[in-house]
Amino acid sequence: MQLVLCAGAPDTAQIAAEVTVAVEALARVRTGVFWVRDMLPIGGVREILSAATVFVCPSVYEPLGIVNLEAMACATAVVASDVGGIPEVVADGMTGSLVHYDPTDPDRYELALAEAVNALVADTATAERYGRAGRQRCIDEFSWEHIAEQTVDIYRKVCR
Repeated sequence: MQLVLCAGAPDTAQIAAEVTVAVEALARVRTGVFWVRDMLPIGGVREILSAATVFVCPSVYEPLGIVNLEAMACATAVVASDVGGIPEVVADGMTGSLVHYDPTDPDRYELALAEAVNALVADTATAERYGRAGRQRCIDEFSWEHIAEQTVDIYRKVCR
């Protein structure tokens, strides 16, 4: 199993140093760890997401979570926190797994996140089912056509 960390360049030198230390420590205890440090063109992101068994969004602050939609559009199962707008995108038990985040217990969150990822990696049939459902959800609910229809409906209601 490979772990591909596709996060681009960290925002600050301090975060970069912390991530570098963490990735190097992880690489010492397991094989198959790859950190993509550069921002990739959309084709590269699509290629990585399409090849993945599961996409993990550990963010504890996310107004919507476009990155989850990108993974779902590539038919990849998602494991994410249950914060912000993520539950509006990821349907728990249908397109992926949502993990509860309690800011007073981050250790429990980390453990639950790892358990959810490991469960999908071990059960590829469920991961594939979530991936297919996620892609369909993107088409049905988040396509530009659907968004345009919703926008027109709102304008019609306002103009009445």
